Amino acid sequence: MKTLEEAELCFPQLLNSSCRKATRPHSVSMLTDIVLISISLLTVTLNLLVIISISHFRQLHTSTNLLLFSLATSDFFVGFIMIIHSMLKYRCWLLDELIICVLFQSLTNIIASASVGTMVLISVDRYVAICEPLQYPNKVTQKRVQVCVCLCWIGSAFINSLLLKNNLEQPGRYNSCIGECVVVINYIAGLADLFLAFIGPVTVIIVLYMRVFVVAVSQARAMRSHVAAFSLKCSVTVTAKRSEMKAARALGVVIVVFIVCICPLYCVLLTGQEASLSDTSAFFVTCLFDFNSCLNPVIYAFFYPWFRKAIKLIVTLKILQPGSCQTNML
Repeated sequence: MKTLEEAELCFPQLLNSSCRKATRPHSVSMLTDIVLISISLLTVTLNLLVIISISHFRQLHTSTNLLLFSLATSDFFVGFIMIIHSMLKYRCWLLDELIICVLFQSLTNIIASASVGTMVLISVDRYVAICEPLQYPNKVTQKRVQVCVCLCWIGSAFINSLLLKNNLEQPGRYNSCIGECVVVINYIAGLADLFLAFIGPVTVIIVLYMRVFVVAVSQARAMRSHVAAFSLKCSVTVTAKRSEMKAARALGVVIVVFIVCICPLYCVLLTGQEASLSDTSAFFVTCLFDFNSCLNPVIYAFFYPWFRKAIKLIVTLKILQPGSCQTNML
């Protein structure tokens, strides 16, 4: 009959070389699973709607929507990864399974990096569209966007493969006992990853969106002043103010939500406090980071009327009708 200590070991027969099983109170574990699964299902559903909408309706095959498609694809996989993570979080890993653990971590990093990279591309797209509208058709073509999206994904895969090179070559080299799977990135590589995945993208997004905001507000004011000369001052003033508020609200939501969701996790990594975090704090910052993938389709797609129309056509199965891909969505 097993003793209590043996029951807590991943592999009781190995005794001192075995890791202990990660355990939590049943109520805490159940609450965690419910939260993770709920967020992941919502993430998968919302992003799947975006993917189906953009891929099915030909009128939506534009450069900007191609970026939204890339973002929705990465966020769609984030939802699935959250489900897998909830299933594997208390797992004891066998020696011949460690490569799977490392690959899973690598895939997680690649998808997260691709998501952040796509958001940078979206900010560049909006910058050119608003700040250089006459140059936009020539600068932002579907072919160039396709190349940028491919480079974003390939670059994410290449960089993360380099970061986890030692772990992939020798899975389990950093394990302290049998049954765990520890993935370690050296200090220099960690700093490079922090800059490429957080500091750099956030800086670019904030700078571009602030520039977009300033130009949008100045254009609204210029339009108000111009039309006021034709004795329509009152009505145009209201319209202009609404345009200013709409631009401020949309851009504010994009910037604030993105930063609020990803900052806690990267700030913890930046200060090197991840080891001292409690399980609750670690769960919170990780969930908040993943929750951004759930909010992305809301922020980038629900602002577009065509998305609401596409949802109705998808839910009512009208997209299965012949010729539905030619539906006027705009």
